[in-house]
Amino acid sequence: QVQLAESGGGSVQAGGSLRLSCEASGSTSDTYCMGWFRQGPGKEREGLATILINGASTDYAASVKGRFTISRDNAKKMLYLQMNSLKPEDTAMYYCAATRFSCHLRAVFPYWGQGTQVTVSS
Repeated sequence: QVQLAESGGGSVQAGGSLRLSCEASGSTSDTYCMGWFRQGPGKEREGLATILINGASTDYAASVKGRFTISRDNAKKMLYLQMNSLKPEDTAMYYCAATRFSCHLRAVFPYWGQGTQVTVSS
């Protein structure tokens, strides 16, 4: 099993940037694929980006492509999400997730962190 802990959320004005981090502990085999998701108030959970263990294969939702960048440092067991050009509609709780199975935004992710809040004001 793997445990996940997000950090880096906060409040920022529209157009600003934030970098989210997710620290993984436990079985590295369960971090074959990692991803970032978010859930805004009154909205369904949305998959944002996924990344394979080799870091070479990534997938992004259309809503964040070109603004958000997912990356990982396997030696440090860290996952990151660099978020630029933030918009008020990006306001949400952001979660990292991990799976040993297939890697795409609609994959099944058994492991989840507790989330970190991002608030973007206009």
